Amino acid sequence: MNDRIKRLRRQSLDTQPHIYMERAQIETEVYKKYEGTVSVPELRALVLKEFFSKKTLYLGDDELIVGEKGDGPQSAPTFPELCCHTIEDMHVMNDRKIINFTNTDEDRKVQAETIIPYWENRSTRHKIIESMTQEWRDAYEAGIFTEFMEQRGPGHTVGSENIFKKGYMDYKADIEEALEKIDYMNDPESLDKRNQLRAMAICCDAICILGERYAKLAREKAAVCTDEKRKAELLQIAANCDVVPAHKPQTFYQAIQHYWFTHLAVTTELNPWDAYSPGHFDQHLGGFYEKDVEDGILDREHALELMECLWVKFYNQPAPPKVGITLKESSTYTDFANINTGGITPDGEDGVNEVSYIILDCMDEMRLVQPNSNVQISRKNSQKFLKRACAIAREGWGQPAFYNTEAIIQELMNAGKSLADARKGGCSGCVETGAFGTEAYILQGYFNLPKIFELTLYNGVDMNTGKQLGLKTGDARDFKTFDELWDAYAKQINYFLDIKVRGSNVIEEIFARYMPVPFLSIVTSDCIENGKDYNAGGARYNTSVIQGVGTGTISDCLAAVKYNVFDKKKFTMDELLEAMKANFVGYEQILNLVKNKTPKYGNDDDYADDLMKKVFNYFVDNVSARKNMRGGSYRVDMLPTTCHVYFGDVMIASANGRLAHKPVSEGISPEKGADTNGPTAVIKSCAKMDHLKTGGTLLNQKFTPEVLAGEEGLDNLANYIRTYFNLDGHHVQFNVVHRELLQEAQKHPDDYKDLIVRVAGYSDHFRNLDKPLQDEIIDRTEQSF
Repeated sequence: MNDRIKRLRRQSLDTQPHIYMERAQIETEVYKKYEGTVSVPELRALVLKEFFSKKTLYLGDDELIVGEKGDGPQSAPTFPELCCHTIEDMHVMNDRKIINFTNTDEDRKVQAETIIPYWENRSTRHKIIESMTQEWRDAYEAGIFTEFMEQRGPGHTVGSENIFKKGYMDYKADIEEALEKIDYMNDPESLDKRNQLRAMAICCDAICILGERYAKLAREKAAVCTDEKRKAELLQIAANCDVVPAHKPQTFYQAIQHYWFTHLAVTTELNPWDAYSPGHFDQHLGGFYEKDVEDGILDREHALELMECLWVKFYNQPAPPKVGITLKESSTYTDFANINTGGITPDGEDGVNEVSYIILDCMDEMRLVQPNSNVQISRKNSQKFLKRACAIAREGWGQPAFYNTEAIIQELMNAGKSLADARKGGCSGCVETGAFGTEAYILQGYFNLPKIFELTLYNGVDMNTGKQLGLKTGDARDFKTFDELWDAYAKQINYFLDIKVRGSNVIEEIFARYMPVPFLSIVTSDCIENGKDYNAGGARYNTSVIQGVGTGTISDCLAAVKYNVFDKKKFTMDELLEAMKANFVGYEQILNLVKNKTPKYGNDDDYADDLMKKVFNYFVDNVSARKNMRGGSYRVDMLPTTCHVYFGDVMIASANGRLAHKPVSEGISPEKGADTNGPTAVIKSCAKMDHLKTGGTLLNQKFTPEVLAGEEGLDNLANYIRTYFNLDGHHVQFNVVHRELLQEAQKHPDDYKDLIVRVAGYSDHFRNLDKPLQDEIIDRTEQSF
């Protein structure tokens, strides 16, 4: 990277994340002025317009791409309409040792005197908690499931090529045309459509105002700049902002800036958990790059520099602060923007172009945990592209992740998408599959499959709290067969899914009514045509997603009970239940049997793998049969972020020998230490799951650097990925690091400030992880070919 990028990168890394209050203050002023006098969509749009009209602008000395959510790098706005932080929350965010957001006495004064009095009982979080049943609250507090929208808006959404084909004045013309078509004589929703479309038009004005203000600021800075090179850069920034975002971009440089303005508007409007990804970025930019090179106004070096400036912009935006359970399920600064590279084009051809390699070079040089970069690998992609991505992955900082293009397309088509829309789709967030630009696929939270099995063994009683949480499905000691135990477990899964889905449907109604997102609706296909909001079913496809957690743990628990209690009769159910309550202290023989003498998922052993398939299929089929409130259906993802740590913490010891309060398994990865037959056995076990029935699965693998060294190591890794994808695997990612290095970094974090690891669907600095999560990563099996 050049000196400019080094300075920008270092500034971004060294700046302490802090709370930024200006958005909350402006929003409160707008609500006090307009609430009750305009429709809710128009009120939300006016918040965005007023904020973009008044917010403090930042244009750094080295910047080529402009725009921040706050007043500079690492500033995190709050969203009191979603989650009104208490003063105690503010102190916690400021004082905690990791993932802290500094805030001042003045910030807390504003929160106490202005924000809390207005928003405390108006926030969606307040509405959600007040609207939930006691059963929902009990299950939520016990760690049976989490709720993504407790502190966030619906999100993990992704843009399409349309962003790069239109400016916001073009979108405004589309909106005005839709307004003229409203049928006030026969359409009972005509007024709602009018209000929504008017709100979208206001949002178009809002983002154009932001561009105009940056053009003016750049010219003001240029007028007093004595460095001729920097003056020219500032004037170019102004010229870019004269075009975008009001009009469609004309150049590679403008296309990047146009996307970034769009990203800021989406993530400022409501914080949609948490980012707005650009879709197939290499394909969207490819035509701009080729034309600019042909016209002689761009070369590869400058294109890479612009891309690296954008990478810094991503890293400048910490995820808005979380508290409570939401912090535990996603304890990171990472904003979860996910860049899709490679795959195939909309007409089914190889999607790799020169910009694909520029993005790979960018992520390789920048080594930032944000954005979260992935490569889609299709059968049509060259081995050269795959091996270049593998060469980066084996450097050991957790990126890129690898996704199976053909599996993604089939998953989307199985969920009812057209082939054309499926080919334009991909992954966002961690591993979640969606049709880019046409689908609102809203994540509803994590579901603790091992905890529900624990409840089943104790007749619905939560042994962590002593409460009767689940159904009374019978004393497990009275079950004569494994099938009786399975039937009880299936009833408990269905019972908690009913509670979860009922709650999620209410939450979707709350967001549709009180928290429309007119800006996001502009850039999501069919919302303008339908005159309906993204959060209310306006998109072409509307999906709700529940994330299953603990595949390896639950598979091995079922195997431990079936094999030892019912098949081999090595110990009784009563002995197992007592051993679990005692955390296996005094029951070392049982612990040895379940940990070391029982079939385990992840070893290509059908005994355990068939039980994985049994619980997976029941869970998926039960979720997928349910309808949401937006005219769509529920789907399943199998991923944890960091929730596997939290879910384990609310559990006693498990039947497979996992000790009390230790993390459950992450993603669809085997339980730590259980996968003893090598990496190919792991992927053969994982491939027995029908990934194509899901909206995404997550597989972590860990190697030492020596295993992947040299050309042979690179070929082995590339062929390993191809093999898994030929088996319809959805996703795989890698940590390439020695256990001893991680242990040293845990002891001496200040000596390893730049050490990055792959956590779940994202990478993070090892020193920013709390100890249980660090231990979980250290304990993952080190594989070897």
